[in-house]
Amino acid sequence: MRMVVLYWRMLRHRVAVMILLFMLLGAAWHGDLATLDWPVAPLVVALASSYVCATSVNDIADREIDVINHPGDEARPLVTGAAKTKDLWLVFGASAALTVVPPLAVGPAAAGIMALSLAVGVLYSLPPVRLSYRTFLAPPTLAAAYVVIPFSVGVVIAGERPGASDLPLVAALYLLFVGRIVLKDFRDREGDAAHGKPTFLLRYGKKTTCLVSLAAVCAGDAFLTIALSEEWWLAVLLQAYVAGALIMLRRLYRVSGRTEEQLAIGVGAKLGNGLLITLLGVLVLASSGADRANGATFVLALMVFYAINFVGFLRRPDRAAIGYKR
Repeated sequence: MRMVVLYWRMLRHRVAVMILLFMLLGAAWHGDLATLDWPVAPLVVALASSYVCATSVNDIADREIDVINHPGDEARPLVTGAAKTKDLWLVFGASAALTVVPPLAVGPAAAGIMALSLAVGVLYSLPPVRLSYRTFLAPPTLAAAYVVIPFSVGVVIAGERPGASDLPLVAALYLLFVGRIVLKDFRDREGDAAHGKPTFLLRYGKKTTCLVSLAAVCAGDAFLTIALSEEWWLAVLLQAYVAGALIMLRRLYRVSGRTEEQLAIGVGAKLGNGLLITLLGVLVLASSGADRANGATFVLALMVFYAINFVGFLRRPDRAAIGYKR
């Protein structure tokens, strides 16, 4: 039971929900979510377990850094003393089995994707490769692990295989996520600097990091427009989320306080989530036979909700509550 609790803690639910969202987008892009068959269960378990593997080895590798960056964080049991290194290795072993075994019942494509996911998690954190210490490889690797792999799992769940028709949307989601994840290092500056972790932010500074994020978001938006060329109205409406994220990126560039920086990053991330949820909702409605009018009504209603929260933040940032954790 203790290992189950530790597994649940290492899942880190905010990120787990985001990964699930990318998986659902892959499935919805290829068909009707309501008709998904039995492969859903084993692949969801495998995907969640692969993330637990990644967080387990990352916590083991970065324990000393996390003591500085995440003191008292219950999601870091090594830091709080709730678990020992051997406990996380046990969780890793069990999770690795859950990552590679269930997909075997689905087919070779599913097994191959999940084996790749497990490998990426290990290579990212552990020597000798340790991609998290490779300045230019860390953000693209995280984007592949959090976006491309879950999306591909969703495609497999829908009974198909990833192909050329997926490239514009995958490129869009990938680049938008790179624009988001390259900002993660703002939160972790103290510990990274203390232990010589060569993150992009520490090597090239705030201005260059913000410019890279801007370029990635703009490129991702261009690919999103291409992917939605047949549904141009949706691409147009989604620009509201992109514009809001760019406003927050500009705010991040201009502010200097750590709290203000995290608020700007957190609000921008929420707007990114809004874009993903909106896109998923429209795909689900379309697969259910809804026309464009119904889809547009859904999009506008959701945009009003996010707009109210966005304007509220701009008016009273001191009241904002942001959960921005990896």
